[in-house]
Amino acid sequence: MTKQVLDVGNCSMDHGNIKHLIETNFDASVVRAHDQKGAIDLLRNGAFDLVLVNRVFHRDRGDGLELIWKIKTDPQVSATPAMLISDLDDFQQKAIEAGAATGFGKKSLGSQETRQRLSPFLEAGGSVGCDSGRSADAATK
Repeated sequence: MTKQVLDVGNCSMDHGNIKHLIETNFDASVVRAHDQKGAIDLLRNGAFDLVLVNRVFHRDRGDGLELIWKIKTDPQVSATPAMLISDLDDFQQKAIEAGAATGFGKKSLGSQETRQRLSPFLEAGGSVGCDSGRSADAATK
């Protein structure tokens, strides 16, 4: 069964790179949202296996950490795993503290480590919550 990924806040070039990474390495498709409202609406009206959130949204300069916090505190969508897309370790740590799985930066899109971080959420049969994603990630280090 094809997994669904929601990509939030990335410019067209980065969205294309993320879409290519996911759709060529996993049986998954990527849906795009440009802002927090669009992302929450899509999450409430669809089933997603993973949300990838840009640290700063391309169009409206929205805050990716704020969106992760909203996802993780909304009972209707809080079970949906989320990852922050950022190369900055301090922001990755804040995202984890808000309930996200360990994410990745755009500089590492093509790396084996990034594919390993995505794998627990996107491999066939893999449907894990964020706690499982962190455990799986820790096991790869």
